[in-house]
Amino acid sequence: MSSNNPFARLPEAATFTVTSDTVTDGSAWSAEQLSAGLPGGKDVSPQLSWHDAPAGTKSYAVTVYDPDAPTGSGFWHWAVADIPATVTELPEGAGDATGSGLPAGAFQLPNDTRDARFIGAAPPAGHGPHRYFVVVHALDVESIGVPAEATPAVLGFTMAGHILGRAVLTATAETAA
Repeated sequence: MSSNNPFARLPEAATFTVTSDTVTDGSAWSAEQLSAGLPGGKDVSPQLSWHDAPAGTKSYAVTVYDPDAPTGSGFWHWAVADIPATVTELPEGAGDATGSGLPAGAFQLPNDTRDARFIGAAPPAGHGPHRYFVVVHALDVESIGVPAEATPAVLGFTMAGHILGRAVLTATAETAA
């Protein structure tokens, strides 16, 4: 597993807590969170709950990122922007193609397959274990101001100066050779 830290070059931010009924921090995704292209995979976004965000939080964004993907730039699996500050949970499956499980005002950006939904883990066979950083970003603005067709990288760049805190849960996945 790579030691690549996706937060190493980002501004420091306070920490708060994210938990999941779907996955335990440091553990493997269940089959539901694997890509539908793998046996048993279903592309179902994880349930997430968070608390103790920093004072002044006006919205949240959620991202799922694999820094270990053999691309030179990692792989974005999911990005949700403009989650209202009053929301502290997303149900399992909220990241489907309709986004019907998302709160009013929130929207999904296209992932690295250019689909505005959650796409499950699918590390290349024999590539070893991959880490999936599930991050809830507490922001100091009600709307981050990126268009719905923006990439998760543009979301990250735009958020950089607005992040009050980060809650991080790391899942793993590996595909046997």
